[in-house]
Amino acid sequence: MLLSKGFEVEIYTGTPDGQIVGLSDRIAANLAGFVREPDSRNVEYTTAPICGYDRLLCELIVPRQRLRRYLSRLGRYTLIPGSTLSLGQSDRFFRSDPGNPYHDYIEQTYGTRVVTASVHINVGIDDPELLMRACRLVRVEAPLLLALSASSPFLDGRATGHHSTRWSLFPQTPTDVPLFESHDHFITWTEAQLAAGTMQSVRHLWSSVRPNGDRRPYNLNRVELRICDLVTDPIDLLAIAAFLEARLWQLIANPDLDPLIASDLPSSSRAADLQALTQSNEMAAAHHSLDAQLRHWRDGRSLTARDWIGQLYEELLPVAHSKGFGCFLLPIAGILKNGNLAQQWLREHERGASCEAIMVDAIKALARRERELALQICQSLVS
Repeated sequence: MLLSKGFEVEIYTGTPDGQIVGLSDRIAANLAGFVREPDSRNVEYTTAPICGYDRLLCELIVPRQRLRRYLSRLGRYTLIPGSTLSLGQSDRFFRSDPGNPYHDYIEQTYGTRVVTASVHINVGIDDPELLMRACRLVRVEAPLLLALSASSPFLDGRATGHHSTRWSLFPQTPTDVPLFESHDHFITWTEAQLAAGTMQSVRHLWSSVRPNGDRRPYNLNRVELRICDLVTDPIDLLAIAAFLEARLWQLIANPDLDPLIASDLPSSSRAADLQALTQSNEMAAAHHSLDAQLRHWRDGRSLTARDWIGQLYEELLPVAHSKGFGCFLLPIAGILKNGNLAQQWLREHERGASCEAIMVDAIKALARRERELALQICQSLVS
């Protein structure tokens, strides 16, 4: 039996020439399964928690096919890849629900720093202490998953110097989130943040990884990875999910993979040192993704994200094969070889292509890729 997995996918809507247009209020009102964000330019859909990767693939593709058909009825609209407002208008907030007081707070506090598109990966774990252990391991290795997924090198029509402009801008809230040492620690910390007003609600924990459940912080049943840029290719997204699941299976088999146990950092300050090291790694990964120079949480040694992921990939491949999902992990090797989406776009930019031309080609490629996968794998579910 595999772990259950679900995705929360945020994606921009707009025109074939790459201009992002706010349509989420109309989409959410008329298309089941889609919800709006505070800014109307991106819309979100969520897949149900499913164990099997074949079914997950269709659950990622079919809603997007439905969304494309609805957009075509509204006009000449399409889906736009990337995790930032690549071609402009980052100076304005387009409200999807002007009467919503929480949206007032978001706009006034963060502005368009939150107008990004991303994918959150939820993996089911019922035991609360195992879940907290999983959150610790995933958090210290979350920069690797950001490096694999980076897809936001442009903002307002220019290259920013970051592979994940989204994560370099996104307001991680609260600013100081510890590695939770137990479920009780998470409960007391959350209650303190709510009392202090540094969190507006239990959902207002915007860090790279968080424990999630039906009644946070008390009833928890999944680890939620929030750091990834939008991965529009479902095959690549499933590969990242497979990488994450295989690593969690390693942790389940070997609890000593817990960073609070396995790290060589001084025990007296280990939790704080790991937090600082991880924050530094996150920013390095946001800047250079696979080429980022990171520090390993075990011993502090320096290595590139690409090398670290490659080492883990060799470890995880037998684990994934033993659980029956090894084939879904294989595309990781391709990402390491060819680069993530941000690196591919930046190579085109360095050869002289404009941001506009790159985005137009990416929009076409995304639509073509979805059609191919729908016809090959999910044809019976699309009709």
